[in-house]
Amino acid sequence: MRRVRIYKPSKTATQSGKFNERQWRLEFEPESAQWTDPLMGWTGSKDMRQEIKLKFDNLEEAIAYAKSQGFSYTVEQPNLRKVEPKSYSDNFC
Repeated sequence: MRRVRIYKPSKTATQSGKFNERQWRLEFEPESAQWTDPLMGWTGSKDMRQEIKLKFDNLEEAIAYAKSQGFSYTVEQPNLRKVEPKSYSDNFC
């Protein structure tokens, strides 16, 4: 049985908005280990499903897809950001 991971991607360091945080992703867990090419140093794998990343609008759709395909899944809940409101004048206290 294929194992998949369902999660919400975190915001990258170069983003200031929350656009990428809306969707849930489904990724396949690796079945075989990666190896390193001794000549070039590139990494490779026989498992092509590692490249597949499916996007869903909500968690329920992702779970329904995993169940319909017969995948066993794990859900990783997102870490919520704490936004502390600040004013410009707080810089000069």
